[in-house]
Amino acid sequence: MQRGVIKIKSQLTEQEAEKVSKALESVWGVRRAEVNAASSEASFSYNEEAASYTDFQQAITDLGFEVEPNTGFF
Repeated sequence: MQRGVIKIKSQLTEQEAEKVSKALESVWGVRRAEVNAASSEASFSYNEEAASYTDFQQAITDLGFEVEPNTGFF
């Protein structure tokens, strides 16, 4: 199980944070996702054999948000 963090470029409202969280949870292989509206950071745990950075980035950009380029996985 891997963990990752993605920083979103714009400030999120609580409703937008919830939408991003649901979008990440819909990515196959994601076990848990949490989005902090105040910091605009999404953190999640996932199966690295089932999902990749591109999948997470796409889920967020499909909602109309931009992702910071220097986000990480740990």
